[in-house]
Amino acid sequence: MPTRTILIADDDPDIHYLLAAALASEDYRIEDASDGEEALSYLQANACDLVITDIRMPGLDGLQLLHKIRETRPGTRVLVMTAESTPASVISSLRDHAIGYFSKPFSLDAVADTVARALRAPPALDDIEVLSAIPQWISLQLPCKVEIADRLITFMQEIGTDLAPQEREDIGAAFRELLMNAIEHGGHSDPLKTVRVDYIRTARSMIYKIWDPGEGFSFDELRHAAVSNGPDAPFEHFEERTRLGLRPGGFGILLSRNLADELIYNQKGNEVMLIKYVSTANQKATH
Repeated sequence: MPTRTILIADDDPDIHYLLAAALASEDYRIEDASDGEEALSYLQANACDLVITDIRMPGLDGLQLLHKIRETRPGTRVLVMTAESTPASVISSLRDHAIGYFSKPFSLDAVADTVARALRAPPALDDIEVLSAIPQWISLQLPCKVEIADRLITFMQEIGTDLAPQEREDIGAAFRELLMNAIEHGGHSDPLKTVRVDYIRTARSMIYKIWDPGEGFSFDELRHAAVSNGPDAPFEHFEERTRLGLRPGGFGILLSRNLADELIYNQKGNEVMLIKYVSTANQKATH
């Protein structure tokens, strides 16, 4: 494998040091830029496998840099990082096809894993369409590709910044399971079909709504899912999944029920709402 080149754009020297330390175990070539203008100049003269950019920088900020990269080198993977995540910055990153998004402070192991996944992923071009972009109602449409589920989850987790870290992980895990079900079972992993994801924020709740193009299902017919197992046979669904040629798993609905405050399906079974209630004592402004 050729050496991968990673460009880090941040006006804080300590962040350069931390990211270099996180990536030291791999054979990456690290290039540094202290602001967006310097990063853009480098990219105009050199190809790069991955850009990691902070949002807040003097002059050309990270979101402006991302937009410029899409104009000059549209196939470049870009990871966006920030100390102050907002729905607006998440949506802007999605619109300009960032490959991922994460917040400061970060752990070195988490960054190393995020970078490795970003480098394995195909370039993010026009695969996620933003249909609605107000903080109270974000709507996205994406093709039924399994790899997009992992990419989208990093953005969706950053929207719920007023949840405790464990709550964010729990809701992220539940959301991912439901999205994977929609892509694999509803859309049959057909990239010509699409799934719609809505994030709705009220004063006291977060609602994640997922619609898939499938025929739906009945809970009485889910022999391949753990939610149908009896109390004395928690793994009975494994045999049915093997018979159907499905990947190991089947715990998505059961897991999501346990992690969310409410999980509601429509009558047809091809649309689901995951609801998380937010403590008013911990709420931040959503505007």
